[in-house]
Amino acid sequence: MKKLLYQIHRWGGILLALFMLVWFASGLVTMYASPSALGRTEQLAHRAPVDPQAGWLSLGEAWQRSEAARLKLPAPKGERGEADEKADAARPGQATIAEARLVRQAGVPLWLVDDSQGRKLALSALDGSLHQVQVDEAARVAREWLTLDADRPEADAAAVRHLDTGPQDSGVRNQANLRPFHRFAVGDTGRELLVSARTGEVVRDTTAFERGLYWTGNWIHLLRPMDSIGLGQYRSDVQAWLGAIAVAACITGLIIGWQRWRPGWGGRETYSQGRVHPYRDVWNTWHFWVGLIGGSFALMWAFSGFLNTNPWQLVSPANPGREDLARFQGGQAPAAMLAWQPGPLASGTGTASGQPPVELAWRHLGTQAVLLGTTADGERSAVAVPGAATAIGQDQVLASLTSWRPGAQPKSHELQTDYDSYYYPRHHQTTVERPLPVLRVELDDSVGTRLYIDPLDGRVLTQQDRSRRVYRWLYSALHHWDVGWLYQRPVWDAWMLPWVLMGIVLGGTSVVLGTKRLKLEWQTLRKRQQKKRKQAAQVAAGPRVKPPNPPAPARYPTAP
Repeated sequence: MKKLLYQIHRWGGILLALFMLVWFASGLVTMYASPSALGRTEQLAHRAPVDPQAGWLSLGEAWQRSEAARLKLPAPKGERGEADEKADAARPGQATIAEARLVRQAGVPLWLVDDSQGRKLALSALDGSLHQVQVDEAARVAREWLTLDADRPEADAAAVRHLDTGPQDSGVRNQANLRPFHRFAVGDTGRELLVSARTGEVVRDTTAFERGLYWTGNWIHLLRPMDSIGLGQYRSDVQAWLGAIAVAACITGLIIGWQRWRPGWGGRETYSQGRVHPYRDVWNTWHFWVGLIGGSFALMWAFSGFLNTNPWQLVSPANPGREDLARFQGGQAPAAMLAWQPGPLASGTGTASGQPPVELAWRHLGTQAVLLGTTADGERSAVAVPGAATAIGQDQVLASLTSWRPGAQPKSHELQTDYDSYYYPRHHQTTVERPLPVLRVELDDSVGTRLYIDPLDGRVLTQQDRSRRVYRWLYSALHHWDVGWLYQRPVWDAWMLPWVLMGIVLGGTSVVLGTKRLKLEWQTLRKRQQKKRKQAAQVAAGPRVKPPNPPAPARYPTAP
């Protein structure tokens, strides 16, 4: 058993030594890399005031006029479950409006619509056509973005230059329904913008340094090179196997380390010269101490990384299915939402602070609809229009939840004014992405579903069942350490950096020791092969004839 323990640790370490070194180093870079796609906070900050005008089409008119073009669009793939795709294929042409935002983009008024099949559409508020953003218009969007960029006033909007148009699969995560993208360079500064050809939204704004952090961090850490060479379908399986082998190597290493540690407490025997470990060379010594101290964190990261691949589909999705959302929302949009005719707003309309809204967004739930004005800093307020509510409200949310899923009825609910361990903003997120207050609803179903819903517009912000709540602690808490006060920066940095650096040293010493072990094994193998060849040559030459022994010399000399 002891020999098996050593063999697992030795060969598992040799197999993954370089991988673990790269994994920890890229993880360190990932800690300080920006997200691969912009959040809603940044997008709102770079929008121009919508300033609706008389003569713009209502949402219902734009939706009706675009029907023929919309029916020709395929259902989106790549970010939805198989059940959702099959359900949409069985109901061609039956998509409904889930959400619609009226914006002014490079001077062009558009209805940006999310439909019930997960598609993102841009409908012209002037003629109702299905809008496709060409290169010239995307360039104007990029220049407007730069003009409204208060953080980087040195940017020259006139220096925007189109580079290419394509899917940008590896560079932008979770944005498949906005492809393809127009990519623009900003002069010779190294800054690049990525603009959706479908909606005209800017999804990425990066400098050369930020892209370098992404490519050396997230791209490597998540094995994205496999996507680039056409092996993306195997990436999750490879991650799972690597994670499982890393877990085995860490567990066996910890057991061996604790077995070989002899601190000499209580007068117990130590190694020669009072050493507490049996190693004399620097590489084994460093590997021993770093593994003994930081090995537990390496094990937690390896295990949580393995769990992130969702082996055997143990964890349910965090986002609700299309069928559940469609039943919850209630099908067709109310008449007030479809019939509202845009026109000039009174000064300060839609915002408590008096700032002009950069978006006017319609959301509906059942028979209720609300029109929200959102400012550049994310402030939301209801716009008073005929037939619209001032908020969706708890009563309508709870009433709609009775249709959520067969056998799943609301059991309890609570209006939260603060974050908890399952609903909180991640790094690079604000209250725009995770608004408060939030309605927490517990459903009476077999999996213990918990929903966090925005009571202002009725959006389901996240879904948590028992498996997701366990996953939150076994993956997110162990991998990101996003727990309580520890998640506050710079406390989080001071906690994470020492352990990540230990992981890098552990990986580096593993590479050196693994190389030495492989060299030793190679030399041993060569010696064995040489011995076998020598033995084979002797057999081929036949049996060796032993020469007769020479006569023994006389014991005593003879007399003359």
